[in-house]
Amino acid sequence: MSTIDNLADTHDPGIASNAKRLLWAGFLAILAAGIGFGVRGGILANWAADFGFTGAQLGAIGGAGFTGFCFGIIIGGVVVDKIGYGKLVFAAFAFHVLSAFITFAASKGQAQETAYQFLYWGTFVFALANGTLEAVANPLVATLFPKNRTHYLNILHASWPAGLVLGGLIGWTLGEAGVSWKIQLGLFLIPTLLYGVAFMGQSFPKSEAAAKGLKVGEMLQEVGILGSAVACYLLVLFFQNALQLPDAVAWGIGGVLLIVVGVMTKFSFGSFLLFVLFIAHALVGAVELGTDGWIQNITGNILTPAQGKILFVFTSLLMFALRFSAHFIESKLKISPIGLLLICSVFAVIGLNMVSGVTTFIGAMIALSVYALGKTFFWPTMLAVVGDRFPRTGAIAMSIMGGIGMMSAGLLGGPGLGYAKDRFTVEHLKETNAALYEANKAPSESKFLFLEPVTGLDGSKLSEAQNAKEKTPEQKELVAASIVGDRKTLKADAFIPATMAVIYLLLLLYFKATGGYKTVSITREQVAGGVEGPMGA
Repeated sequence: MSTIDNLADTHDPGIASNAKRLLWAGFLAILAAGIGFGVRGGILANWAADFGFTGAQLGAIGGAGFTGFCFGIIIGGVVVDKIGYGKLVFAAFAFHVLSAFITFAASKGQAQETAYQFLYWGTFVFALANGTLEAVANPLVATLFPKNRTHYLNILHASWPAGLVLGGLIGWTLGEAGVSWKIQLGLFLIPTLLYGVAFMGQSFPKSEAAAKGLKVGEMLQEVGILGSAVACYLLVLFFQNALQLPDAVAWGIGGVLLIVVGVMTKFSFGSFLLFVLFIAHALVGAVELGTDGWIQNITGNILTPAQGKILFVFTSLLMFALRFSAHFIESKLKISPIGLLLICSVFAVIGLNMVSGVTTFIGAMIALSVYALGKTFFWPTMLAVVGDRFPRTGAIAMSIMGGIGMMSAGLLGGPGLGYAKDRFTVEHLKETNAALYEANKAPSESKFLFLEPVTGLDGSKLSEAQNAKEKTPEQKELVAASIVGDRKTLKADAFIPATMAVIYLLLLLYFKATGGYKTVSITREQVAGGVEGPMGA
């Protein structure tokens, strides 16, 4: 048996002779996504220097990495059972290569708008490839290992933090050495080539739903109006915020999409259990990916920027290692997937509160270790629960769930934490030195959902204060207020996993009252009958 097989061996060979090869092909695919994502975060400063982009322009380019992913995973999830995994893998490979050509077309000396368009759409197509691959990899692994989904989906998604680590190391070594950002980013093409070779010529199994001959409308029945409403609401936010469409137009598109799902499912109400899982996964996206987008900045502000980078890589390495232990937790400790999610939520609450109070590098490592224990298993275990409990949905429910999590990270998690940071910083500075706030406030307001707008600090003035070697008393006060804002933001962030803990506790009680958590298989009656029971499958 190979070393790779030993890493994942739990005496489950999968349902196909090439199951392990397909698992590791998917691993390489998500690794490519993680490397590209990690490198891209480190070269934003290069783009700002080369093209003179504002923070808002860089933020918009980064946002394309969320929206492209959502379109890839949701559209891919709807069509994968009909066109097959192989065709989508080829499409994702083509998108990854195309994204490199588009991105590398941006060159110093071009008109800023031209460079912006190349980088924006290059990022979008890269994310489209990532989402398309997850629309393949998640249901594929769930199908290949039906008796051990939690373990193998955690192994699959161990590649994401591994990619972040490699991307971070590329930035530190090559970036510090002055190597071109194009060469740094282009290294994601190595695992791209490897996953293309690994998938080449392979046969793919059909999902249980596809094998039973279910149509797309039938697969969507357990998602129904309830589950679709969650996705449609987030799409409305996307239309309003990313595309700047008028509210009436955004809500109109969302309503039309919901009606389309209603027609396809014969207006099935859907499974209430799946609806609850979608809500929970929106919270997962906000607390995991949303916090990941800020945690390096926050810890770097509280301590030093270099220490913030080290801590981010350390946390990612810890996540990578922990995701190989899901089978031990589930089989040896006899903890169900819902029980694991509940425990993780508690660790995340404790960890975020600990991080909010750190004053030393060692203390931060301990606090972030607790937080990493919490967030490590959220995403893949949620996918496993959907695979276990809703086989009738094929790849669709998993893909919609992934899209919900990613949209939540981009539309709720990241912007929400940014708003909180601005609000808490301003509230503290207004109390301690209102005149200093007035002299350093930003030219525009920060807004988030229905909350009261707040005018934060001017980013350039705050950055100048943070980077000054000899700080004036006013600069020291600005930095101190920013750190207070960071600490309070992390405490507020802890309410998200606290809410998740309540949801998972209620689900645990529900399953206990109904005979315990069990994996569901499609019966002949379910093929003909649709959604069963008040909570669905």
